[in-house]
Amino acid sequence: MKIAFISPSKGRLSLDEVFEDIKAYILEKPKFRYKLIIGTDSHLREDVCFVTAIIVHRIGKGARYYYRRIYKQNIINLRQRIFTETSLSLEIMDLLKPELDRMKHLNMDIEVHVDIGEKGDTKELIKEVVGWVMGSGYTIKIKPEASGASKVADKYTK
Repeated sequence: MKIAFISPSKGRLSLDEVFEDIKAYILEKPKFRYKLIIGTDSHLREDVCFVTAIIVHRIGKGARYYYRRIYKQNIINLRQRIFTETSLSLEIMDLLKPELDRMKHLNMDIEVHVDIGEKGDTKELIKEVVGWVMGSGYTIKIKPEASGASKVADKYTK
């Protein structure tokens, strides 16, 4: 399965090219602390537009990001949308994991950002989704700390 992402500055990239770009970005200034964030958001139309963002944040000094957009039909309710969003984020994280494991020496935290929070209709899903992501071995952030999903990915869903 060939997965393509878009970089606002570099255009269309394969997942391997995204990872190489992330690595080059980190190696430019290796003394900084970094955070790798994966987040997915969606927007309902005739079908549902899902956008997954990969963000590499140079703490205190900016970030670089990449996103992919896919469309799915037959998403019937909010619960299914949230679980699909989470699944898409975990899928990308799992594909990046072997490369990330080779970069353990770099100063980088890894987080999955999920577009759910204590306010609104998604609050009933928090326990299940947080348990799922943590059980998959990743740190999770929810709103209002889930900017990878609620800000970056959200920007490209409309």
